[in-house]
Amino acid sequence: MTQAVLEGPEADALAAAHPRGSELTWQSIFAAVIVACIMGAAYPYMVLKLGFGPNVSIVSAFFGFLILSVIARKDYDRWQNNIVQTCGTSAAMTAFMCGVLAAFDMLRANHVVRFTINPTPLQTFFWLSSASLLGVLLAVPMRRHFIVDEKLPFPDGMAAGETLMVLDPPRGLPRHDPAVVTARRAALIMGLALLASGLVMILRSDARIFDILPEGWDPGTLALGTAAAGFTLATMGVGFGYSLLNLGTGFLISYRINIWMLVGTIVGWVVAPLLLTRYGIVHNQPKRLEVLLWVMWPGLGMIVGGGLTAMAVRWRLLVQAFRTLNTSAIAGDEFPLRWVIGGVVVLASAFCIFQRLFFGLPIWLSAIAVVLAIPLMLVGLRALGETNWGPIGSLSNLAQTLFAGLSPGNPAAIILGGAATGTIAVTSEGLIQDYRAGHMIGSTPRSMTIAQLIGAPIGAAVLAVAYPALVKTYGLIGEHARLAAPGARVTAGFTQILATGGAGLPPSALWALLGAFVLGVILAVLEQRPAWRRWVPSPLGFPIGMLLPFSTVAGMFLGGSIGTVWQRRHPASAAKYLVALASGLIAGEAMVAIIVPVLVALGLGKG
Repeated sequence: MTQAVLEGPEADALAAAHPRGSELTWQSIFAAVIVACIMGAAYPYMVLKLGFGPNVSIVSAFFGFLILSVIARKDYDRWQNNIVQTCGTSAAMTAFMCGVLAAFDMLRANHVVRFTINPTPLQTFFWLSSASLLGVLLAVPMRRHFIVDEKLPFPDGMAAGETLMVLDPPRGLPRHDPAVVTARRAALIMGLALLASGLVMILRSDARIFDILPEGWDPGTLALGTAAAGFTLATMGVGFGYSLLNLGTGFLISYRINIWMLVGTIVGWVVAPLLLTRYGIVHNQPKRLEVLLWVMWPGLGMIVGGGLTAMAVRWRLLVQAFRTLNTSAIAGDEFPLRWVIGGVVVLASAFCIFQRLFFGLPIWLSAIAVVLAIPLMLVGLRALGETNWGPIGSLSNLAQTLFAGLSPGNPAAIILGGAATGTIAVTSEGLIQDYRAGHMIGSTPRSMTIAQLIGAPIGAAVLAVAYPALVKTYGLIGEHARLAAPGARVTAGFTQILATGGAGLPPSALWALLGAFVLGVILAVLEQRPAWRRWVPSPLGFPIGMLLPFSTVAGMFLGGSIGTVWQRRHPASAAKYLVALASGLIAGEAMVAIIVPVLVALGLGKG
């Protein structure tokens, strides 16, 4: 769902046919705040369930279209919607850091290292707001460098830009014009998918809030298998989950990743339990948590090994980013550079103070994290712009290693150093995609930056309330936890290894980790060759599949298969409606997931 970026005469012709109206209107700001609240509340559930989030810019654009179509009516246009989706993306990128809060919880429950950090909702708000706002301001000069000067494509941003144009056909067209019909059908499909996904979530066992199902009927997960080789497939969760969010997510992931995630989940939840029980590493009929606590180590090894290697083989990207970063003149529609500099100084100081007051981290360590975030952003954004692959997670692991050297044996310094650097840097990944979309349609960078500055604290505020409610309702630690949070497990596990030097790991898990690390390195090198890439196991998809529940990956694979067939058999309709359908399926379950804890707290549901 991409197209060539419009530049020069083509862009001028488009602007003449569809002139830009006001961007920061009361309607666009009102809708932006609503969408920011929705994305800030819904995105943590997606991240904690899947370990990653889909292209939130497109999902926000569809929500913006629905809301603006109601409150703005004839005054609605793509530029107002770009403000809405930009604000929603900013809130979601802040809420994405729920993975750090989950890693805190996992480390506190871990008896191998001593970890006591447990931020209050108010501390979470101030901490993440300062970090995300700092990331927003640091991304301002990156926009001009990567998009205006170097014209990097940023494919997801181009897809978001095209979505904005599809949802806003040229003025004066009759209601039966194909462009108008496409926009209305896309909105209708998203709405119906949202309702269907929400309804399925309501009926599922992990969010049953009404007594409308037959006694004893549990539609949560279709589990398969009987006792075999010392374990039960059903106990390992091998089956198919009734989740339309999984289906919709599969639509938006490349089929290669979907395939290797499926292979990974088979290895993790069928092959691994068989070998672990056969060789006595775990006892017969093990629980799922026992297998997860072993499988997570080779999964961690492959993710870190593959991620760091992929970054290393792209070392020229970092060098080129530093060489070509210049001080190009700032245009009149840019966010003022003096405000950027002043804001960075104030926010960086506040961030360092917050980490000292809330977590006891020395100010000099926090200052290093802020400075380190800048080169991470440079290399991360260049890689994202050229390959649509963002290495911020791997770069954060690298930052953790640095802080392990600066403060040996201190798990708080290790995880906070990496989290601080990653929080600041990860903000730029989503926002630079929005800048690309805005550049396509001719939005004003200053207005977009203001929208991002509005969205970041909203995302932090909503996350501060939503995260503890989600954990309390669905569980994060223990055998019956419903939130897999594979990304958080990697962060917590890597922190444990760096803090203890591998102490506390079973010898078999340690050897598996080292072997998987080497395999991740090899696979990352092999997939750099375009001719080999389609046949090489994904060093990211494979281990993520090992860490996610089997039923989750099965649903994503089904969605990916349906999406692939649709795109090949009917490419025209898929280009128009596939993203709308996926957005609705994702948002419906995620929105209900955050409503359920509220109903439970009010005594209106069983949870």
